[in-house]
Amino acid sequence: MKRLILQCLFTLCTIMGLQAQTWPKAILKGDYPDPTILRDGEDYYMTHSPFYYMPGFLIWHSRDLMNWEPLCRALPEYSGSAMAPDLVKVDGRFYLYYPADGTNWVAWADDIRGPWSQPIDLKIGGIDPGHLKDAEGRRWLYTNDGWITPLTDDGLARAGESKKVYDGWVYPKQWETEGMYLESPKLTYKDGYYYLTSAQGGTAGPATSHMVASARAKSPLGPWENSPYNPIVHTYSADDNWWSKGHGTLVDDMQGNWWIVYHAYANGYHTLGRSTLIEPVEWTPDGWFRAKADAPDGEKAQPSNSLSLSDDFNGKELGLQWTYWKEYAPEALKLKDGSLSVKGKGGTPADGRLLLVTPTDKNYRVETEVNIGRNNAAGLLLYYNEKAYAGIVSDGKTFTVYQNAECKQTLPNSIGRTFHIRLHNRGNRVTMQVSKDGEQWQTLAKNVDVSTMHHNTYGGFYALRPALVSLKKGSTVFRRFRYANTVPQEKDMGGKLTDWQRTGEEMRNDFND
Repeated sequence: MKRLILQCLFTLCTIMGLQAQTWPKAILKGDYPDPTILRDGEDYYMTHSPFYYMPGFLIWHSRDLMNWEPLCRALPEYSGSAMAPDLVKVDGRFYLYYPADGTNWVAWADDIRGPWSQPIDLKIGGIDPGHLKDAEGRRWLYTNDGWITPLTDDGLARAGESKKVYDGWVYPKQWETEGMYLESPKLTYKDGYYYLTSAQGGTAGPATSHMVASARAKSPLGPWENSPYNPIVHTYSADDNWWSKGHGTLVDDMQGNWWIVYHAYANGYHTLGRSTLIEPVEWTPDGWFRAKADAPDGEKAQPSNSLSLSDDFNGKELGLQWTYWKEYAPEALKLKDGSLSVKGKGGTPADGRLLLVTPTDKNYRVETEVNIGRNNAAGLLLYYNEKAYAGIVSDGKTFTVYQNAECKQTLPNSIGRTFHIRLHNRGNRVTMQVSKDGEQWQTLAKNVDVSTMHHNTYGGFYALRPALVSLKKGSTVFRRFRYANTVPQEKDMGGKLTDWQRTGEEMRNDFND
């Protein structure tokens, strides 16, 4: 009885603490890392790192910072892994600065929906560019490790040599991080000061690695004074709901409120990648900004987005939820009468043709109907990279069940060339099933552990994503792709798997022990 009372008190205190923690809020759950955001009058636009997923730079639009809709993908293809962009508007034109393939690039558009220009090589090294047009009209590009490079008046070329102007903020030595890693310089001009918002501590690694730090100067070249309120954002404990919080950008709204947008991993879920979070900040009388405990209507604000991951393939073009992996190959697809035909390539998931979506939930199910053509094999996977994936592939005669890239099992396929596949990822444990009619299901594998398929194991900063795969020379037709969150919405509870995954029967068993 004493144990029961103590457990109840602990649970009550935990719930009360979580309810009091209104901020941060996840405005985009799933793998939406390195957010860059701008306000253009009453409109807000935001994009993220696409890495090797193409087409890239999905641009989102909002009128209230909480409800987002996808507009377009700015760049169909690019060289290398593109990451950590800066989206800005200068003199009526939109610019997208980003690093990839060992250099920094820029693309521009007069309309945010495009068309966007071809990427232009700025021939500037470093990563995580941050653009500034200063009070005198000069344009600059900041990059990691405190470097700055002058740009031409049109912002499309370098105009001089790079110079190191900032050394970062020295955080306490006892903090557990990946290292200094001064990155993500983002610039804000306010009341005569240039504010430099940077990331430090490393993007992944330990839960407490990442942070946001601030500095200010009267000149774009410094000298920079570090904020007495640093770090502005940081994960102080592995018990926090969000790990590795960092890579922040400031934005103001039409009512004069200020916010910081950044990314973080959900506690225990590196596989989902880094979600985009938001929380309010306030300006102090001495001219600094710091985190703020509340905001107008904060309790009522519930973020959402209108991007559906399910697809009936009724459109004339591939939906915005889909990307390829390390290629852009629209010529390999054919949409017709509610079906998607995908021409294969390669021989295994490591070199096959992939179409992927970005999951948003800790417990979700994906399924699709597969009709395998001649000289083809196809299936449904959860895919991180060439060395980390799990799922089912069939050539019509057998099912190949991948628990990971190195561990597979071949089973007879008694259904034939047309069948359904379902993958249920329940807290990084996957059940894999096939069906003839989508009603009666045969389990080929269960409790497959995918919890290590993330950056800390394999590098790359990607996420574990559901993927249609088509192999060999023929084509496969996919129909009725479905994605579903299979647990009640977490709202702001957002904590560990055990907070929401365990059933009532499991909890009763605990109390009876």
